[in-house]
Amino acid sequence: MVDVRAVEKSFGDGPDRIHVLKQVALQAHTGEILMLVGPSGCGKTTLLSAIAGTLRVDAGSIEVFGNALETMSGGALTRFRSTHIGFIFQQFNLIPTLTVAENVGIPLLIQGVSAGRALDRSRAILDKVGLGARWKERPNKLSGGEQQRVAIARALVHEPPLVICDEPTAALDARNGEIVLELFRQVARSPDRAVIIVTHDSRIFPYADRIARMDDGEIVEVRKQAHPQAPHFIHEHAH
Repeated sequence: MVDVRAVEKSFGDGPDRIHVLKQVALQAHTGEILMLVGPSGCGKTTLLSAIAGTLRVDAGSIEVFGNALETMSGGALTRFRSTHIGFIFQQFNLIPTLTVAENVGIPLLIQGVSAGRALDRSRAILDKVGLGARWKERPNKLSGGEQQRVAIARALVHEPPLVICDEPTAALDARNGEIVLELFRQVARSPDRAVIIVTHDSRIFPYADRIARMDDGEIVEVRKQAHPQAPHFIHEHAH
């Protein structure tokens, strides 16, 4: 599904130039949850943005469903993302003037789905993340964890074959984290879909099929999990 080959990315110029991705190679397969882990600043979010097509790389290639992202024009890449990729941003990126349901329905409207149909599908996915009763609210009326679940619903509403997530459980308690991870697992178990998650949340590691570890801009290890389907979300002990 995703094939990253010898990808390089730097920011800045001259002596201030920072080499963020260094000859990165990684694959993501259909039917799996791949988690990308590593210390802050090692390049995880940069790599995720490159795979999502929201950031151009300096060298190397990224293919998603056989499509080379670096050869696409800006317009073609935008159209490709709208149908193939659901991106869950760490900052939520909700539009404050829209209701929760309207925020969730944006990917459907971009695809040309009618407003009425988009609202129905938005409310259905909001039910799945436990926010069905809040569909008329504005984002500023929600807690951080609730806004995170709205962002997750928005990424899943148009049923993209590739779901890319940047710290999707960081603002969630154990109960809501379990709801969200079960949704991701349902997505990833489809034979033609996959989920890639950047996370520091060790509670969700058992849900991964494979874990790729990054350090200093490089993939240093890819480990397959023996039993990826954790029966319950891992609760942290209170001290």
